Amino acid sequence: MPIRLLVISNYKDYHTTRPEAEIFKSLAKYKKFEIFIMTLRNSEHVPEFEAVGIKIIDFHPQKKNDKLEIARIRKELVDNNIDIVHLFNSKAIYNGTKAAKGLKVKVVLYRGFSSNVNKLDPFANLKFMNPRVDKILCNSIGVAEHLHKQPFFDKSKTVVIHKGHDVSWYENIVPANIRAELGVSSDSLLLVNVANNRKMKGIPYLLKAIVNLPKDADVHLLLVGRDMDTKENLKIVEQGGVKDKIHFMGFRKDALNIVAGSDAFVLPSIFGESITKSVLEAMSLGVAPIISDIRGNFELLEDTVSGLVFESKNVKDLSQKIMKLYNDRSLCKEFGKNAQLRIKNVLNNEQTVLKIKDFYEQIIDS
Repeated sequence: MPIRLLVISNYKDYHTTRPEAEIFKSLAKYKKFEIFIMTLRNSEHVPEFEAVGIKIIDFHPQKKNDKLEIARIRKELVDNNIDIVHLFNSKAIYNGTKAAKGLKVKVVLYRGFSSNVNKLDPFANLKFMNPRVDKILCNSIGVAEHLHKQPFFDKSKTVVIHKGHDVSWYENIVPANIRAELGVSSDSLLLVNVANNRKMKGIPYLLKAIVNLPKDADVHLLLVGRDMDTKENLKIVEQGGVKDKIHFMGFRKDALNIVAGSDAFVLPSIFGESITKSVLEAMSLGVAPIISDIRGNFELLEDTVSGLVFESKNVKDLSQKIMKLYNDRSLCKEFGKNAQLRIKNVLNNEQTVLKIKDFYEQIIDS
């Protein structure tokens, strides 16, 4: 009998969810699995799911801890005789764990970043501390370690499997001629960061690092994403006299093209990351990464081989790493090439699928 798996996730954004979606498209090719995915049918992934035999349940919970949504999920668990339910976001987790109460189905949660889990949180027992949860699939060692720090947490529940990428997904990305768009010289060093700005992203430290560079260093920083131009960030730029070197580009649909047209991707995060997707994308595109040394990042690359690592919040250290690339542009190409090889050899989607396959088989046998 095949293992009957129900995945509850939101696949609305094709590009953002592709690494996850590709896992199940590949897994469906194994006859040992019968896969059901509960998501909204308007997802671009749906035709591709159905093409490989995945059954789509046109629904996704819209509220947390909703009786009607819990009942809907429970009905699918019972009617389809589900063996494993894998819950990928908060709404799925809140409702899915309750829906599984009293059933033999194995409950697996996904955890993709290393913050906001606290035993003292009154809602913690409804999510990752919930005794009904059988396993928690963590996207990095850093995520698992963060969970392990919580009082009375059962460490045996965590399993670390990276969401791998495939460089072929990015073969058609044409580098943007961003220098022409911004009127930047061909000799400049172009740095890029793509994110929706939050405290954990550490953008003020990156801006201060640019301010700290020698005044004659022709280095430009492209900030792509929402809410980058906060009062704090603008103040750093204005007072640092680097207004002409910082480019707040806002949300861009061609973000990957901009990354491909840059020399290096900088991730200054100060907490909460877990092998960040935007860095994996840059590495897949052959763009050199510069990342902070927080626990969630360290699995991304080999320092001085496939990129550079700097001490988190250390503006001087980050400035020095930037100048290292500025003074030796060949390193950008070398690190970029090695970063792409690391995706192919270490952080690849094929390896992820095989590990997930083994994980599902083991949890059924346990």
